[in-house]
Amino acid sequence: MDVPPEINNVNSSSKWERDYQRGTAGWDIGTPTPVFQRLIRSGEFPPGRILVPCAGRGHDAREFARHGFEVVAVDFAREAVEQMRALMDDASQYEIWQGDLFQLPQEWNDTFDYVLEYTCYCALDPKRREEYADMIARVLKKGGKYIALALPLNERVGGPPFTVKPDELISQLTQRGLKLLHREFPSDSIKPRKGNEELLVMKKT
Repeated sequence: MDVPPEINNVNSSSKWERDYQRGTAGWDIGTPTPVFQRLIRSGEFPPGRILVPCAGRGHDAREFARHGFEVVAVDFAREAVEQMRALMDDASQYEIWQGDLFQLPQEWNDTFDYVLEYTCYCALDPKRREEYADMIARVLKKGGKYIALALPLNERVGGPPFTVKPDELISQLTQRGLKLLHREFPSDSIKPRKGNEELLVMKKT
């Protein structure tokens, strides 16, 4: 049986719908990300309005909401959004938007204190990474922070996930007015990803 071309096209929601429906969403670890839990506990990131693009089933979105953040979760796949809604603790803590992250509402411009990145940048068509950087700079307010776990760092042929080069991502965002505050190889990465992801924190100046 022939597979429609859009099923393997990362620019099509059909590809991501199929992954969720078939249970092949391998990026989903089923729990909040330990690194982000540490950052929340640190007190260095007080609650504010946070955008979670490619939110999937919303494990990290829910964790931030539990700690008082105003969460806006975005995903391309309707299946992911439906599962995210089903897992909600309290619908009042969230705004969920199903759609293309390159077409976010203009009224979101300069309104976010944070953007949370994990397994989103690596899932995009690499030709659209500059557009992604434009989106980050557009939605963050002045002083807002971009918190990212850049993954995977190892050289790969094809994707998704596509290889991420943190220095390239930093450069893209620096050109758009963000400043690097911190980077580290987290010791609390989950075991399969330890050494293959890097934490980046940047601020819009």
